[in-house]
Amino acid sequence: QVQLVESGGGSVQAGGSLRLSCAVSDYDGRAKYLGWFRQAPGKQREGVAAINTGETGEGYTGYDNDVKGRFTISRDNAAVYLQMDILLPVDTAMYYCAAGSRSLRWSLVPSDYTYWGQGTQVTVSS
Repeated sequence: QVQLVESGGGSVQAGGSLRLSCAVSDYDGRAKYLGWFRQAPGKQREGVAAINTGETGEGYTGYDNDVKGRFTISRDNAAVYLQMDILLPVDTAMYYCAAGSRSLRWSLVPSDYTYWGQGTQVTVSS
């Protein structure tokens, strides 16, 4: 079982920054990759960024095109983070972290993930 607990959401004006954290408890080492997803009201959940848990460097992280250059995913032994800069009103959503165990480097597809956190709200005002 992998347990995930997000924190760091809040309200910010457009152009501002937020840093989301997700504490990861994975005693069996099941998670092969970790991801951040978001879901706005009335919309489908979409992948934002993902990172491999075992390897580092180019090719072991991925970003949605809408956030590339503005968001940065990182991790350490206990958590995964999402640094969000130059936030826009369209970034307003509930943000979730997730863990997956398929034979993938990373993924932005929700169905590739088994474990999910409870979510943290991000609101960006214009």
